[in-house]
Amino acid sequence: MYTNLFLFLVAILMFSLDSVPESPLMPPFASMAVALGLAVIYGAVATSLFRRGTLTSSAYFKKEKVLSLLALVFFLLTLYLADPKFYLAKISLLSKIQALMDYAGIVIFAFYLCLMWRAARRSYAVIFGRRHTSFSFIVHNLKINLPIVLPWIVLLLMFDMVSLMPSARLQRLVESPWGESFFFIVFVFFIVLLFPPLLRRLWGCERLPDTYLRSHLSEFCAKLGFTADFYLWPLFEGRMMTAAVVGFVPGIRYILVTPALIETMSMSELEAIMAHEIGHVKKRHLLLYILLIGGFSALVGVVAEPALLLLLSTDVTRFLMIDVGVDIESAVTAGGAVVLLSCVVIYFRFIFGYFIRNFERQADLYSLLQVGSSGPLVNAFEKIAIMSGNIRNRKNWHHFGIGERIDCLQEAERQPEKIVRHDRKVRLSLVCYVVVLLLAIAGARQFPTDVMVDRYQEKFIEIILQQRIVREPDIGLWHRLAGDLMLAKKQEKEAIAAYEKAFTLDPSDYELMNNYAWLLLTANDLMLRNPEKALVLAKGAATLKPKGYVLDTLATAYWANGLREEAITMEQQALAKDESRRGFYLEQLNRFRTRTYVDEIEQEKAINDTDN
Repeated sequence: MYTNLFLFLVAILMFSLDSVPESPLMPPFASMAVALGLAVIYGAVATSLFRRGTLTSSAYFKKEKVLSLLALVFFLLTLYLADPKFYLAKISLLSKIQALMDYAGIVIFAFYLCLMWRAARRSYAVIFGRRHTSFSFIVHNLKINLPIVLPWIVLLLMFDMVSLMPSARLQRLVESPWGESFFFIVFVFFIVLLFPPLLRRLWGCERLPDTYLRSHLSEFCAKLGFTADFYLWPLFEGRMMTAAVVGFVPGIRYILVTPALIETMSMSELEAIMAHEIGHVKKRHLLLYILLIGGFSALVGVVAEPALLLLLSTDVTRFLMIDVGVDIESAVTAGGAVVLLSCVVIYFRFIFGYFIRNFERQADLYSLLQVGSSGPLVNAFEKIAIMSGNIRNRKNWHHFGIGERIDCLQEAERQPEKIVRHDRKVRLSLVCYVVVLLLAIAGARQFPTDVMVDRYQEKFIEIILQQRIVREPDIGLWHRLAGDLMLAKKQEKEAIAAYEKAFTLDPSDYELMNNYAWLLLTANDLMLRNPEKALVLAKGAATLKPKGYVLDTLATAYWANGLREEAITMEQQALAKDESRRGFYLEQLNRFRTRTYVDEIEQEKAINDTDN
């Protein structure tokens, strides 16, 4: 389930990051054919894999894990090649309610998993001893996996429903930090009160019969100050040896036990396992899981944008878009995917994994403390290890390996202070987690996002222009816009080269001639100035479009070439054309009457010599 949680998280993130393109990669029938072809290939691979090798439970789970990962790969290929989001956006209801659009993405991913389960049905029947029809087996597996995404489904739909309400005040509340807090409280309410009974029904759990076993386990729990109802958990036809505690509130709190565990364990071993599950509640692990998941959401909410901006600002991104030819939309989508996937992998594999490993160890040590001996739980672990395919020494990222858990229990029995030290370690780790989380959120809020957005926009405008120039080198507009951008960045030589190329392609662009002329008159690098050429360009621009700013450029060109009267006359015409810039034009007239272009050049040379 931890693997499936990770896979569903990745699928959800990838689908939500995938933008709706202006046009699909292929025509509708071709897209449909590609989607169908990918499904057929994946189904064939799944069928082939389940037909090969030995039929054991461990082999079955290993194949299921490999095919689940492969399903994610095929899901991503479907998103990229078949553009399902483009066609889904054509459906009015999906385009209006984002939650429904995201559900459609989950359905696509789940479809590949259904193909896997269809292929796995016969192997499952041989290993676990129960035959299903293809349909019933797929439904059975969907019910097992639905709880993984159910909280997200409910929360997302609720958020969209509220955001669609017409009240502007409600809209502002939803988008405010208070709104986020409200939704988190509702999420916790759902998890605490509604999720446990829903989970029990989805998994087909049945109440443990009123037998000696039930009464004995109830008495044992009562001794530990704990109450819960007991249910048989038919996970993999009840042949998995595991147990779980679900729920926080007495009355809707259940301990789920698989039949195989009951059949295999002695009464003392079952008591030790019950003590372990009670330990999770006593140590508040179920609430801490909500804290850890909420912490991930809060962290990603403030870190994702700065991280994406930093990633998109790297030379690697520039290389991919300019030299490789990746379009900007794909780059942003891919960049967002890299950031979020990195967050998911790092957080859940290392931070979340660290805590749940140590929570399990804390529950193990709680069981040791309550039972008074490590023997029953160690014996239970040894049985589980043998009957699960000799997995005693296999490492486990979320529970510690069984061998590691046994060693820890036996060491803690010899040195009871180890239990106290571990409890202290967990508390200190949680305090450090909260402090680091708050510091990370505060630091991310101080990040100069606005400045980075401006840099990002400038960089990507440049990249888009360069892509256009590469794809359409004979269109002068792209070269002119590139020249304008270079001029704004004070890259005057590059701007002149771009303007010259644009002029050879489109000599009738008045904006080009005006901007080029202005650069030749005002370049900071005096060696780049060329008043004679600027006058020719400015005359051409004024002939085509005698706007105020164009006539001002021509007036400046006259003045730079020593034609004072012509400059004054032209500037007066500019003033008459554009009263909105009256102050500027009057300053220009005063400049032309009192100074010469040569005087200004000499003054700029003197300033440059002083600076040097």
